[in-house]
Parts: sequence; C-alpha cells; structure tokens
Amino acid sequence: MKKEQIKKVLSQFSLFRDLDDQEICKIVEIAIARDLKKSSHVFLQGDPITNVYFINEGKVKIYKSDSNGREQIVAIAKAGEMFPHVGFFRKGEYPAFAEVIENAKLVVVPIDQFEKVLIDNPHLCIKVFNVLGEKIIDLQDRLEEQILNNTYEQIIKLLIRLSEKHGSELEDGRVLLKSDFTNKDLANMIGTTRETVSRTLTKMKKEALIEVNEAGDMILDPEVLLDEIF
Repeated sequence: MKKEQIKKVLSQFSLFRDLDDQEICKIVEIAIARDLKKSSHVFLQGDPITNVYFINEGKVKIYKSDSNGREQIVAIAKAGEMFPHVGFFRKGEYPAFAEVIENAKLVVVPIDQFEKVLIDNPHLCIKVFNVLGEKIIDLQDRLEEQILNNTYEQIIKLLIRLSEKHGSELEDGRVLLKSDFTNKDLANMIGTTRETVSRTLTKMKKEALIEVNEAGDMILDPEVLLDEIF
C-alpha cells in the first residue's frame, strides 16, 4: 500500500477526519501497511507495546489467556476500528492476544512516534481521549452485565451487541448475524461454557426467538430479544 493509499485509509477514521492535509501527512509519514492472513497473530500477550493498529479490511479478535489456557474474548475489532486502546501513553506489555479471524489489511503506527504527533496536536489528543472514554463505558457496561444479569440474560445482551456491531439489517427489520462466531467464541466473550451457550441457543430457536438459516447465520430481532429481559 502506497503512502497516498494509507492517507486515504486513515482519513476515513473518525479520529483523523477533521485533520488538515498537513496534519494527516504527519501520521502517514510514520505509518506502514500490513496484510495478514486469517489465524495469524498481530501481537501476543506479553509482547512489548510498540504499535497501534487501524483496520482497513478484515476482523481481529482480541483475547486474553490465563495460565490454564482458558480464553476470554475482549473484543472483535472490524474495519474502521483501531486497537489496542491501552497502547496510548502506557509503557509495558500487550495485555492480550490479537488474532486475525478474517484476512486483514492494517495500517500500523508506531506508538512512540504517534505520541509525539498527539502532543503537537492537542485537538487530536482530545479525540483519542474520547475514543478511550467510549471503550471504558463499553467495558463498564459489560462488567455490569456479568454482575447483575444471569447467563441467559448475558447471552441475549451479547447477541444484541454483536448484531448492532456486526449484523446487517434485513428488509423485514430483523438482523442477519453471520456465522463468524462459534458457540465457543460466544462463551468466551461472557465467561461461560460452550455447552451453556449451545443449550441456550437451542432453547431460543425452539421458542422462535432466533432463527438459523442453512448457512448457519443467525437471524434475530433485537427488540424481541430485549423483551425477554425487561
């Protein structure tokens, strides 16, 4: 990817949308492009924090792993998003793994150089803080779900969250959620077991709360699912 292409990609991110040509070029000068295949890792948990990544195409799974090898999915990042958020103004190690789950085209920006650009552009710094604030609110909401909701309610809220972020609306108003996530993935997102997710989804299919087509894609109505909780 040439510098002009990198500039075009970064200009589409809300973080950089209001920058003038000279300001965006400062970012482009320090950025490089990387193409990564499915199942490859962008970085490993414990690696030194060196870069922040902007997704042009594809999806990346951010997950943590404990000493027993149990996986906890933190987020699924898609085109138009950046990761990791912990990289800014923080030294140390990546607290999670980043695995490509759909062939990805990334723009990579070295953090130490990016921080210098942020210091020279206070308004960009404020935008970064806004992005970090949104991420904190999302994590707080998910923590609250785990504390206040039972597993059935957590699964419903997870499906609604995934449909909002990764789903596509159908003509009848329902949402199609592609079969990108296995039952194990869903379980790892909320800290439960694959068997629990499987039983719950089977129950929801029997009660016509969700529908699964021949391709394994899930079709759901977020409002109907919300009625199950409230």
